[in-house]
Formats: sequence, structure tokens, C-alpha cells
Amino acid sequence: MKVLKTDLEGVLIVEPTLHCDRRGSFMESFNEERFCALTGLTIRFVQDNESRSCRQVVRGLHYQLPPYAQAKLVRVVVGRVWDVAVDLRRSSPTFGRYFGVELSAENRRQLYIPQGFAHGFVALSDEAVVQYKCDQYYHPEAESGIRWDDPTLAISWPVSPSEAILSERDAARGGFDQAPLFD
Repeated sequence: MKVLKTDLEGVLIVEPTLHCDRRGSFMESFNEERFCALTGLTIRFVQDNESRSCRQVVRGLHYQLPPYAQAKLVRVVVGRVWDVAVDLRRSSPTFGRYFGVELSAENRRQLYIPQGFAHGFVALSDEAVVQYKCDQYYHPEAESGIRWDDPTLAISWPVSPSEAILSERDAARGGFDQAPLFD
């Protein structure tokens, strides 16, 4: 496993090792001991989620507020997505900035997103299946979000607003300037 830092403090790209032979391939998608040793983090994931999306579906930007804020480890098992993390920590030097990366079944990359970030993605393939681990259980009363195309964030999404497919809830979300943030 390889861990790569991004330009947002705490957001990491994780590249599992793929073992191939004439039968196919094998990879260990997560190993807590190895992950913690390589990242210096102490983390315990308690919930796994999976979403299935068609091309141009945008999910996000989602997060949970304290005391139920979630760290996530995101991966794609079918297709490909462009995945985004937005720093919502007021005390961070990268506050209000985003990081985006393509995750796919082919590149096997994973994105670790710490607590204090909003998360979203757009499906780039006809079908995309995204799985993610969370270090906190889902609590609907702590759920929050930011409009995906907020001009303050200026995220360079690879889909136009006229083509994006959104849930009613995501389409109605407020902007970054109205969002509850982290200290």
C-alpha cells in the first residue's frame, strides 16, 4: 500500500498493492494496522456504505456536524468518478479549498477524507459503484451539505450544471456562505 499526501492537510490518496497472476488479481482493500502505520492515524471504521449512480449523477457536497463528524475512506468498485473533498475547518490553512481526484475500479485509488470536510462526487461512467467506510455512524440530525456548484468554492466539476443529475435535496442546498462549519 502506498499513501500520497494531497495539497489539503489530512486528505490522502491510498493506493493498495495489486497482486496479479494468470488467474487474475488480488488486493487487500483495507488493513487497519497497515493504514494506521503508514498514515500515523488512529482510526476505527464503524460503517460501510455503497452507492450506485449513472453517468452525470452528482452526489454531494455532504458532511455531518460534530459530535458526529465523519472521516471517510472512499473507493470505486465499478466504473469511475471524480471525487471531491472541501476543507470546512475554519482554523485550517486550506479552509474553503477543495481537492479533486479521479477514482476508478481500474486505478483502485482510494481517498481518505478526515473529519471537517465536505465530500461529493460525479459519476463519469455509465455506472459507478462507490463504497466508503466511515468512522462515525450516520446521524440524520447531524447531516449537512453545500450546493455542489457553489461559486465561492469554484470547484472545477467535469460536468456542466445543465447536464448534472441531482437529488431534490442536493439541488436545494445552500451555498458555502450559509453552511455550518467546523472550528
